[in-house]
Amino acid sequence: MKGLLDRLRHSIPWRDAGGTFEGQAYLAKWALLSTIIGVVAGLGAALFFVALDLATDLLLGGLAGYHPPLPFGEGGGPGPLPGPPSWVLPLVVAMGGLISAAIVFRWAPEAEGHGTDAAIDAIHHRGGRIRARIPPVKMLASAITIGSGGSGGREGPAAQISAAFGSLLGSWLRLSPHDRRVAVAAGMGAGIGAIFRAPLGGAVMAAEILYVHDLEVEALIPGLIASIVGYSVFGAFFGFQPIFGAQPGIALDSPIQLPYYAVLGIACGIVGILYARIFYGVSGGFARLSLPAWTKPAIGGLAVGLIGLAIPQILHTGYGWVQAGMGQDLLGFPLWLVLILPFAKILATSLSIGSGGSGGIFGPGMVIGGMLGAAVWRLGFGILPAMPATPAPFVIVGMMALFGGIAHAPLAVMLMVAEMTGNLSLLAPAMIAVAMSTALVGDRTIYRSQLPNRAAAPAHRVRLSFPLLSSLAVRDALGPAASVSEAATVEAVGAEDRAAGVVVLDAVGNVAGVASADALAASPSGTLIRDLARGRPLLELDQPLDEALETLGDAQVRWAPVVDGGRLAGRVGVRDIVRAYKSTLRQSVRRVTALPPETALLEIAVAEDSFFAGMTLAEIRLPAGSLVVSVLRGGEVLFPRAETRVLAGDHLTMLVAAGSERSIRDLLAG
Repeated sequence: MKGLLDRLRHSIPWRDAGGTFEGQAYLAKWALLSTIIGVVAGLGAALFFVALDLATDLLLGGLAGYHPPLPFGEGGGPGPLPGPPSWVLPLVVAMGGLISAAIVFRWAPEAEGHGTDAAIDAIHHRGGRIRARIPPVKMLASAITIGSGGSGGREGPAAQISAAFGSLLGSWLRLSPHDRRVAVAAGMGAGIGAIFRAPLGGAVMAAEILYVHDLEVEALIPGLIASIVGYSVFGAFFGFQPIFGAQPGIALDSPIQLPYYAVLGIACGIVGILYARIFYGVSGGFARLSLPAWTKPAIGGLAVGLIGLAIPQILHTGYGWVQAGMGQDLLGFPLWLVLILPFAKILATSLSIGSGGSGGIFGPGMVIGGMLGAAVWRLGFGILPAMPATPAPFVIVGMMALFGGIAHAPLAVMLMVAEMTGNLSLLAPAMIAVAMSTALVGDRTIYRSQLPNRAAAPAHRVRLSFPLLSSLAVRDALGPAASVSEAATVEAVGAEDRAAGVVVLDAVGNVAGVASADALAASPSGTLIRDLARGRPLLELDQPLDEALETLGDAQVRWAPVVDGGRLAGRVGVRDIVRAYKSTLRQSVRRVTALPPETALLEIAVAEDSFFAGMTLAEIRLPAGSLVVSVLRGGEVLFPRAETRVLAGDHLTMLVAAGSERSIRDLLAG
């Protein structure tokens, strides 16, 4: 096994490829890694699917006498809906919560709650590291929690199982922290894509769910490959039919309906906010209880069971009830039940997972949205003109709008629900509903581990926090590099070079690796250099310095060779980069402070809504004592005249009298 891992490790390119994540080297590396992750994600999702079915048949069906309905893609179909559960239901759900909590708090306390948030936190704050014991603990605990009747989703366990394997694979192959984070994100997307049979949505989810207002673009290609492979493996066991069956006849058939979907989007935004507040409110309430942690899921389960006696639709995943709500059978449900179901499901999920039970909150979020869509349709059907003949369009769009907004993953959720229903015709009204929901939600989120954007992420802080470095190239910090042939011995390396390490060249003069100072010091003088050569990232002359610094940090090395056309050009280390940065900064400061003391240099970014965007400099009527000296537009520096027109996105550099700075700022602020 170790030999296989070593061969695999040496077959992977060392270079992270920095920003060139569409390049051939990047694709070659992730075609291999993502395929492995996808296979494990598909097998893990299939194993969890079987475990959940067994737990449901044994606990919820066998003990409580309640068999939840199934969606079409999982064997469900037209027929009588299940009768009420037995009076022992509260005891069964409480027992499930107690058993799952005992498993989690004994072996892996971090598997408590919903797994997606834990995976996001691992990507941002733990270098993509997830303990190897998480997958089996999460799988077993979630199967028992949901299988006994707890309200939870399958995506959290599936995501954490495959994300943990991505982390484990990264450790086995000694991947850089950057690559390990990408592997965890790809695994998370592959698990979700497989369990929902929605590979495209799962892949986009891997990139979108990490941030509130941003995308992890480096995870897109690995996520696509892993998600497709995971979906294929899972489908080989359980088929490729969409979960809710194909819905080809459903579409937007009247423009009059568009305002109805806008109203649905507003309702989804409000209920999404309510979902997040109730979930974390209940979670905080349980955290404050002075009771052993392993008893709290039992209390939550008991409460869910009591609610389930009156409203059994809130039990389990709820996908079968969403399927029932897509047809005309919805008219046979009592109106009070249709209206209360979304809120009852929110409470049940909060009690099941917020108390410390194991399961996802993504699936319940879509169920809540679907039930809310059914309620809106039920209230408008027969009253509003051009209302769809069936509730299916509102159910589908509701699923997209509610969780797409509160999870800040609108693209992923829209694609995922479209794949789950086999219907792309509702994307137009869905975009309206999702836009309304997302705008209403604002910065609120159901995933507390999400960061605002990439600039706030530790993984990208170097690149985005030091913009000056991005304007400098490796050649600006280049230093000399000692090199030696791989056929030489340690004796051929001078004492000064031994203390710093040397670049090892192969027979044709290409870089074969680096012999570190520690390896040289610990080896006898007759040792061949080729035996000490180890892979190290290679930098290029025109590579930005922010990218180079991030590469060195991820590889945990002090310096790396620089190549030009494949040949050694020198070396760059962390100290060289810092020295170049300080030197450039000092030069910049001297240029600014060399201005006369009564003047100031301002830089103004022209926003889309700036009142002067589109005006000429003469039309802006800048006050006396101010001069626009340059305009930066699309990377090109322009030296303006009075007739130069200012465009949105321009950066103006202005020389102004010190006393005029306030009036300039007030003028440009409108």
